[in-house]
Amino acid sequence: MLFSLDGTDPDTPFPPASMAETDPDGLLAIGGDLSETRLLNAYRAGIFPWFSENQPLLWWSPDPRTLLFPDRLHVSRSLRKTLRRKTFHVTFDTAFEHVIRQCAIMPRNGQKGTWITSEMQQAYCALHRHGHSHSVEVWHGDELAGGLYGVAIGAAFYGESMFSRRRDASKIALVKLVDKLAAAGFLFIDCQVVTGHLLSLGAETVDRSSFLRINSEAVGMTVRIDWKQTGEANPQ
Repeated sequence: MLFSLDGTDPDTPFPPASMAETDPDGLLAIGGDLSETRLLNAYRAGIFPWFSENQPLLWWSPDPRTLLFPDRLHVSRSLRKTLRRKTFHVTFDTAFEHVIRQCAIMPRNGQKGTWITSEMQQAYCALHRHGHSHSVEVWHGDELAGGLYGVAIGAAFYGESMFSRRRDASKIALVKLVDKLAAAGFLFIDCQVVTGHLLSLGAETVDRSSFLRINSEAVGMTVRIDWKQTGEANPQ
């Protein structure tokens, strides 16, 4: 059963994420809006938006869910070599709009267009201005060589997208994000759906019910984190 959300009241509750089991891909609801209130309520409930241009808003809770636990990040030997060269400089929350725009326009194999529509960009930039969404920037000199962005609630980080214009730049962004999140006591990075690339970095899949338990615990936690603290691109 696909639930229809009220597009005028952002406080309209989502159906339980467990109800997504009726759809093989985890599609749960349609409609609503991308207001700050609705987006934060969705993440807290284990749900995220994903739709393309000219589609209605679609809300998902896939099973299994792909998570990266900070203490299980896999850094390959070649990536460690890249990190040791200190070719890149890493910052946080200094170019959020630039990062999300680059994520939107970056060509991807087997994908036409982008799901990071102008509406999505505006919504997540608003979340950023209010301190909920964050970016990691990887610089090669003055060039933004790679980065990622996502949403932080409690001790959960919901990764949305990453891009790379130089080899390993997005991986460096992830390594430095994991360093920061681990130091602050975050429980996981939500990677949403599984890919071979994510598995190679140490991500793993958990069933929906397990994810919802972990997510509920994480969003109720209080953590302290300095998002403006920069990070050198070297291994810990």
